[in-house]
Amino acid sequence: MNQSEFLAAALRNPVNAAISDELYRLALPDAWLVSGCLVQTVWNGLTNRAPDYGINDYDVFYFDPDISWQAEDAVIRQLQNAFAAPGVTVEARNQARVHLWYPQKHGLPYPPLRCSTEGIDRFLTRNTKVGIRRTQDGYDVYAPHGFDDIAGMVVLPNPGPNFSPANYADKAARWKKLWPEVTVLPAD
Repeated sequence: MNQSEFLAAALRNPVNAAISDELYRLALPDAWLVSGCLVQTVWNGLTNRAPDYGINDYDVFYFDPDISWQAEDAVIRQLQNAFAAPGVTVEARNQARVHLWYPQKHGLPYPPLRCSTEGIDRFLTRNTKVGIRRTQDGYDVYAPHGFDDIAGMVVLPNPGPNFSPANYADKAARWKKLWPEVTVLPAD
């Protein structure tokens, strides 16, 4: 699977396309649609399922130097209002402020980030280290490990400062239940 094929498969889900359009319209700084909603849409295409099958939420990362909760909450509400349709949950997080709450919530370190793609790089699984964003001329795609794991439906750990084997196991078990075709590699 190449970048064009991945993008076409991910945009097969009309919600992914609509969120990408809205992020472009809002011009949030360094904003990306990321992770599972993209990968799972591709998996759904590969396994002949509905484009939105199994997708819990649609994750949006952006990077705003205003790290106040009020500023992030305003973005969260904007996106919730824009996508209030049943079954569409958008989770927006300002990557400039994740280090402020992550250690307390998860009990794991989370050094500050300098941009949204650094947040993508810290996902629990390597196959979900992916993001898209609309541009004036089309789309940017961030996929530091390419698309082989996504196309091959392979789930493997992404060790890093905030990696949790237990969280990885929980996520992988959920995915295996929904997509029995996936191959899950152990965290050790």
